[in-house]
Amino acid sequence: MFAQFHLENLETFPTELDALLRQQKEQINALAQSESDDYEAVLKPMEDLDEERSLFFTPLSHLNSVLNSEATQKAYEASLPLLSRFHSEIAQNEALYAKLKRLRPHTPEQQKVLENEIRDFRLSGAELPLERKKELEAIDLELSELSNRFSQNLLDATQAYELIIEDPDDVEGIPESDLTAARFEEGGKTRWRFTLQIPSYMAYMTYGPNRKLREELYRAYTTRAPENAAVIDRILELRKRKAEMLGFGNYAEYALQSRDARDEWEVIDFLEKLVDLSLPQGRSELEELRRFAKDLDGLEDLASYDVAYYSEKLKKHLYDFDESETKPYFERERVLAGLLEIVSELFGLRFEAVEVPVWHPTVRPFDIYRGSELSGRIYFDLEARDSKRGGAWMHDWETRFVDSRGAEHLPSAFVVGNFAPASDAQPSLLRHDDVVTLFHEMGHALHHLMSRVPERSVSGINGVAWDVVEFPSQFLENFAYEAPILRRFAFHYQSGEPIPEDLLARIKAAKNFQAALGMLRQLEFALFDFRLHQRLYQGEEVQKLLEEIRERTALLKPPAYNRFQHGFAHIFAGGYAAGYYSYKWAEVLSADAFFACLDDEGNFDREMARGYEEHILSRGGSEEMSTLYQQWLGRKPKLESLTRLYGIRA
Repeated sequence: MFAQFHLENLETFPTELDALLRQQKEQINALAQSESDDYEAVLKPMEDLDEERSLFFTPLSHLNSVLNSEATQKAYEASLPLLSRFHSEIAQNEALYAKLKRLRPHTPEQQKVLENEIRDFRLSGAELPLERKKELEAIDLELSELSNRFSQNLLDATQAYELIIEDPDDVEGIPESDLTAARFEEGGKTRWRFTLQIPSYMAYMTYGPNRKLREELYRAYTTRAPENAAVIDRILELRKRKAEMLGFGNYAEYALQSRDARDEWEVIDFLEKLVDLSLPQGRSELEELRRFAKDLDGLEDLASYDVAYYSEKLKKHLYDFDESETKPYFERERVLAGLLEIVSELFGLRFEAVEVPVWHPTVRPFDIYRGSELSGRIYFDLEARDSKRGGAWMHDWETRFVDSRGAEHLPSAFVVGNFAPASDAQPSLLRHDDVVTLFHEMGHALHHLMSRVPERSVSGINGVAWDVVEFPSQFLENFAYEAPILRRFAFHYQSGEPIPEDLLARIKAAKNFQAALGMLRQLEFALFDFRLHQRLYQGEEVQKLLEEIRERTALLKPPAYNRFQHGFAHIFAGGYAAGYYSYKWAEVLSADAFFACLDDEGNFDREMARGYEEHILSRGGSEEMSTLYQQWLGRKPKLESLTRLYGIRA
């Protein structure tokens, strides 16, 4: 029923992949040359081939991210050119393109698949002359290799650094759970090791009392992988060349062809309006932080590496709230069980733990049932480890669809995090922020796993526009602040006592602490990304653009050595090029949907949740999200819902 996660052939993987791709090219050529112009006879078999490739390659791609080694890296790097070449050749197959333009779809879902396919062929250069097609193929191949190099440079730099602390005074005030993870014995003395892995890095930046060590750690983090400067230049050069070859003025214009936003200026206007709405409150928030740091420690020159430290203390002062205070109540396994219980009640699901092959002993797989009917599988890999890239994400593996033989395929997905690992001394304890992250990634997973669309190309997260793909994840994370939701699983890991009501109230009260500053930071990233792709920037021009944007958005200027862009994996290694704005674009939908689905008690309105499942989750990419949203609520989302969500006073 489901594929088994099994990958032992790393040495021979590229050879086997090459053989599979050669075979598929022959099959696709045969379909392109066939006499039939019926959708079922051509596109259905092609979707079967898409699934076959995904089943074969995803385990390696996934393993390279969660259990990185020389072997996975070598196999992955050798495989990327093969896949890039394959996709380029298919996208430039003139006979197939001509066939697609003649096909007869039978359903609205099939019509949407066909529209997407024809659009993607055009964007892949199907209408270019042969020599230009070859040039485009070479560009795509190099871009794929450069993105992987960017990511690997970042991972190598992250793993290469550690800060060893010997003086107990320099770790005073750091939560015990973080100290436990950092502590080691050497030469009969206790020492503490902090790294650039996010849980470790954030622990010291948030609680570390030694300002010089905070700056040292901050400097190491913000100057990682300087070799990525040259990678960035080449990526930007190739992206612009590609866009121009396809008839667009720049890469941003090209990228918007498959997104919800209509044009470049709509995106810029959207982001600039949010900057204007956020600036007044942002200035007040920063001034409040400056005054607090001065009153507390006599600090006259608040710097970027002080912000997390003093913000945490200010939050505690204002709300008596400290992220570390929540950790004893959010034991990872209990949080996960609670999340699954909530999802089960809302959408009529049942999760059953299963014993199936996994890539690491800490991975937790579950089969998903609707009543007695098996409907999907989900794997949770939530602990940080040295061989796993940072951050959190959902990775789809299998997709729900009906194949060319009429057989139904069921979906599966991986939810990955980098939460503090369990130790001999204590289980894995999550910050409330980690709980929010888990809800977020589960929102992505549900979007993929709850699809009822029979066409693979628009089922689950497939075919969903980049700038709305974050809608379901942001929507679900909003509920991780609501007391009725948290009460279900927040119990002290030692005593079993429920989380105190006053702490729940403080979590909610602190939710929008420095919301405008946080909004401005995200808008800075989004404006930088989008404007970077509106014309060609090279060398120091990249840094100058970032500094220009910061003149408007960064109320506290970072140190001159900060090279944020060298670690901006979202746009140089993660598929968000000219699309980072999508987090805020989608958040308008998620905020509006959240208020629509929130009942008077702070719980899900179950009737609205059923409508959300029917119109949004189950429909995948089968229609434009704006259309699905209109069908669900009978109106467009309100921009004001976003500022209301953040408590930003316009």
